[in-house]
Amino acid sequence: MLETVTNTDIFFVEDDTDFAFIMETAVLELSKPATIQILDNGKEAILKLKRLAEDKLKPKLILLDLNLPGISGIEILKQIRDITYLRYVPVVLFSTSEEATDIRTSLEFGANAYVTKPSSYSDLIICLQSFADFWLHQNAFVS
Repeated sequence: MLETVTNTDIFFVEDDTDFAFIMETAVLELSKPATIQILDNGKEAILKLKRLAEDKLKPKLILLDLNLPGISGIEILKQIRDITYLRYVPVVLFSTSEEATDIRTSLEFGANAYVTKPSSYSDLIICLQSFADFWLHQNAFVS
């Protein structure tokens, strides 16, 4: 059976199922509706992103966890930047790591930003609202 490929606002790669659930819930609290698609592994995420590109669809924002099993967030970032159709989609590394080397490496490989995951639900809502306000509503987007 062929999977229907649809566009989404936020494409999030996160292997922590609890945090993924919290993100889905938090997105529902944004002041303007947004859609989110969450994948839990890098290989699946790359395949899905390539399928989106083939169908001429692209998310408005890609969030990547840094530490994923198999393919790291940095490796996914590198592959995204090699997909011509997705090259200019904003990519934010969204991780618990505060290591300067992780931040530097992410930016060197083309991340638009590096954000440390908030430690509370209310801070996550504020963070997501900031993402939405800027990346989904103010940032010039090439479709």
